[in-house]
Amino acid sequence: MISRRRTFSMLFICLGLSFFRIAVSEIQLGSRISAEENNYWVSSNGDFAVKFFNRSNGHSAGVHFNSLSVPPSEQTVVWIAGGDLIVGEGSYFELTKKGELVLFDSLVGAIAWTSQSANSSVTSAVLGDNGNLVLLSGHNDIAWQSFDTSSDTLLPGQNFSSSQTLRAASGNSVSSYYSLRLNKLGQLQLKWESNIVYWTSKSQSESLLRAVLSPDGALQLLDQNSKSVWSVYGEDHNESDVKYRIMRLDVDGNLRLYSWIQAAKSWRSVWHAISNQCDVFATCGLNGLCMYNSSGSAVCRCPFTPTSDGAKCLVPYQHSCRSGSSMFAYNHTFLYGIYPPNETIVHSSLLQCKSLCQEDPLCSASTFTNDGSGECRLKQTRYISGYLDASVSSTSFVKRCSDPIAVFPVSPKSPPPSAQNSQRKQSHKFCIPCLIGATGGTIGTFLIFQIGVAVWFYFIRNSFRPRAASSYSGPLPKSFSMFPYLEIKEITENFKHQIGPNTFKGMLHNKQPVVVKSLDATLEEKKFRSAASVLGSIHHKNLVKLEGYCCESGHRYVVYEFSKTKTLLKWLEDPKMSTRLTWRKRMNICISVAKTISYLHSGCREFVSHGNLKCETILLDDSLEAKVIEYGLACLETSIDGGCAEMDVRDFGKIVLTLIGGLEQQDNVECTYKHWLESKFNRIVDKRMDGVDTDELERSLRLAFWCLQVDERMRPSMGEVVNVLESAVGVDSPPPPFAAPTLQPKGLEVESYSAT
Repeated sequence: MISRRRTFSMLFICLGLSFFRIAVSEIQLGSRISAEENNYWVSSNGDFAVKFFNRSNGHSAGVHFNSLSVPPSEQTVVWIAGGDLIVGEGSYFELTKKGELVLFDSLVGAIAWTSQSANSSVTSAVLGDNGNLVLLSGHNDIAWQSFDTSSDTLLPGQNFSSSQTLRAASGNSVSSYYSLRLNKLGQLQLKWESNIVYWTSKSQSESLLRAVLSPDGALQLLDQNSKSVWSVYGEDHNESDVKYRIMRLDVDGNLRLYSWIQAAKSWRSVWHAISNQCDVFATCGLNGLCMYNSSGSAVCRCPFTPTSDGAKCLVPYQHSCRSGSSMFAYNHTFLYGIYPPNETIVHSSLLQCKSLCQEDPLCSASTFTNDGSGECRLKQTRYISGYLDASVSSTSFVKRCSDPIAVFPVSPKSPPPSAQNSQRKQSHKFCIPCLIGATGGTIGTFLIFQIGVAVWFYFIRNSFRPRAASSYSGPLPKSFSMFPYLEIKEITENFKHQIGPNTFKGMLHNKQPVVVKSLDATLEEKKFRSAASVLGSIHHKNLVKLEGYCCESGHRYVVYEFSKTKTLLKWLEDPKMSTRLTWRKRMNICISVAKTISYLHSGCREFVSHGNLKCETILLDDSLEAKVIEYGLACLETSIDGGCAEMDVRDFGKIVLTLIGGLEQQDNVECTYKHWLESKFNRIVDKRMDGVDTDELERSLRLAFWCLQVDERMRPSMGEVVNVLESAVGVDSPPPPFAAPTLQPKGLEVESYSAT
């Protein structure tokens, strides 16, 4: 004890700090630090501290370097509570009496983040000399540690497993989507968004468990026996005079290993995953080309029209042009779509690659890979970025509208204005061969059309002929029944109790109440049976279970379990019931429904779309737990596994707006978007609801507007929706989900949006 006290005293003297400003090493239950008081907890060696630090628009709490040898300006943050949470001036970070770390945000008057360790018998906490913030139980077992919830940085000795994600700090609206993950094949991967991989380690081991940064400056992948299967080394590997090292996923999307250089009093990059920064996806954000200047530094150039302030680039083509369009060539340039990353790869010649994009109204740009492969990449996205360098063999073509309002810089490879005018004049000359070709093409097209109509009528006529019942022998889930039509009539007492459109209440022989719904009797039998079997195999706590179906000549029914709960529509319509729908309850409903639809899309054996998601198909029990009904029925008439996912996302966006603003907001998207741009949130939020979390409100509105985009390719997946709602990823400021307005948001950073 004397030795420990002497150590503490020496530490106080060395740091020149008073007792009330600092707590060292062991952190007792009930201890608190705040942004206002600027107090903090420090490791026993003084190298690390837990404290609040300033951000551009608030404060964050986390672990950062605190050593006297590292100047304050270089005291890098290595862990942030909540990933990237920003809170107000009066916020605090506390180890509660229940043994839980909580971050209280003074801006909203509520807890913004928690370690969720209240039931782990935590007795104390300690900030280790390695920078790891640890919660300890009574037996000194680790109940929780910051090393398991990494932000953007890895410290020496910190394990990185497949359950963790390293996410770059938010530098702009795009780079916040950079992440590092360890996949199931034992490979480290750098990703942009959720599906674009732009770097992969060359390792592969199914028994791989973790990655680790060693104190001597090596990044290693270790198998279950802690044997290295892959490693990379920093330039100063094994140099003993390097005291501090970190591995960080930087804002620009590159993964780098840094060493603290004492002589220079700065951090130096000693290894990076990607040597060519222009190979990092979206390194120049939206619509910018990455290139290198004369000094060898990566810079961004606007290949299209810049905004008036020159800060952003505008896309020259938006899938429609009133006065036609032209293609402009960029040599030594490779283009890629950012969001959505939608492209088609075909094999063609250079001129064909240009022509294919010119003739496709959905194509905005194309890239021809001039390396012998003949690959032509046709882009169908309005967000274009790329790489420009003399070593790049690709030639790219960008479509530009010829509308008078669109003023674009002339490409160095395009003809001068005088030559363009001459070409236009020549194009108006009378052309006999052209007329003959056009006439022949018209006649051919007419004949093909006539044949197509005849074939169509033949199939339509035959599709309505009576069919004999086929013997379907596909596997059926347990407790899933095929009901004869006579039994359907018996169950429903000859359809006596109608509870909705084509929907009847019934009772099975075992006294189980059910709901029977009639579907289109012309549905193809084999397809209907197959689809019903898929739906019957689905089990999820937030889905009303499908009990069986009826498929006989002229009859198609599905049988669901009966739930006594009321629909979300009824809850919102009832003045008394709606008062129970607090902000937190409404957000929980959003998350539950999002997870349920995400499960249908990607968690089932086969893809299933809901197809009719709305307030009437969401049930709420007395505990306000959500259950989704009638899933998979609306899309049976088309296909069970395609074409309806984007519709589900759109419908979910309407649900979010309805929960935020009440029933009057669900069909008033344009007005709601206008109020959001002008920060008039009081005109959006349901007046019957209080306790609104402003950060969640902003994030939820952004998400809803992305879900409601007219261009369905711009809508996120339901998996991405869940990640946004759970604050796992950020969300950009959305463009208008309808015809582009001229409004600009107040106090919000949004991407430029060019109307066509």
